[in-house]
Amino acid sequence: MDVEDSLAAKRGWRFILLPIVTLITVTIDQLVKREVMVVLRPGQSWAPIPALEHWFTFTFVTNTGAAFGLFPSHGSIFVVVAVVVAVAIAIYYWHMPAGQVLIKISLGLQLGGAVGNLIDRLLYGHVVDFIDFKLWPVFNLADTSIVLGVALLALALLREPDDEKTAIVSRGKNAL
Repeated sequence: MDVEDSLAAKRGWRFILLPIVTLITVTIDQLVKREVMVVLRPGQSWAPIPALEHWFTFTFVTNTGAAFGLFPSHGSIFVVVAVVVAVAIAIYYWHMPAGQVLIKISLGLQLGGAVGNLIDRLLYGHVVDFIDFKLWPVFNLADTSIVLGVALLALALLREPDDEKTAIVSRGKNAL
């Protein structure tokens, strides 16, 4: 493989990372949610580790609102917000320079989580939540993916020199 072929391969990888991370995230999220809906009835719990039942179970709940069940009567607004966020992430990603793999993975996780919950809203009219740590509102893998993506983005930005942070933010503003 010569230098030109190598550069073309890197450019192709640059544009395929977001769809790959997004697809993996959405697929795992949707498969697990479907299994939860098959095995559990709404409100029903299952303790995969009986000794930890007081601290952790899978509990099937539905959520028509935002995080933690806030604004339950505004579900259609969250469909619009999810679409806007997905488009914004895709546009920002498209304008990113080569490299910055951690940021690209973080965007894929955030997009995958947003799309996973969007699919629920469109198919069922609510989001399927099931991870129950008892001291925290019940959530799902899509929510976890979004939080992990934001944490990775923060980590990547903290590791960047100040002049590079400014450039990243500027590119994002110019992309939108």
